[in-house]
Amino acid sequence: MQLTLYTDYSLRVLIYLGMRPEQQATITEIADSYGVSRNHLVKVVHNLANLGYIKTTRGRGGGMLLAYRPEQINIGEVVKKTEPNFDLVECFDKENNTCPIAPGCALIKALKAARSSFLEVLNQYTLADVVANADELAALLKVEISAIGRH
Repeated sequence: MQLTLYTDYSLRVLIYLGMRPEQQATITEIADSYGVSRNHLVKVVHNLANLGYIKTTRGRGGGMLLAYRPEQINIGEVVKKTEPNFDLVECFDKENNTCPIAPGCALIKALKAARSSFLEVLNQYTLADVVANADELAALLKVEISAIGRH
């Protein structure tokens, strides 16, 4: 199973903001830190704002901040809301399934259980858990973080 780049970037934006919850960041700043496309992040940030995870301010001096404290953002929930589907195999999609053995295949039960377990594990983590090593992450991304607001 592989998460989409969209979900990956969504988590990266939240991690960046979670490392510095009291400091506003810009899309360009985050894109440069991760070495990723600014254009991709524009779409991701727009969606994260629509989902309510971040607050954005336009214009000069604008940027973004987390809309919630890191401990209030559940990683499993973010993944579910940003991932387009969890169809691990074709037969998960009842409308477009062409697999001839789907009606009698027992593998689907195992794969559905695996998908459920995957999400169950992610539901046990918050953004605070993921950024608990904020100093190390900041050093890797070469960004300054303030001690203000960090736990």
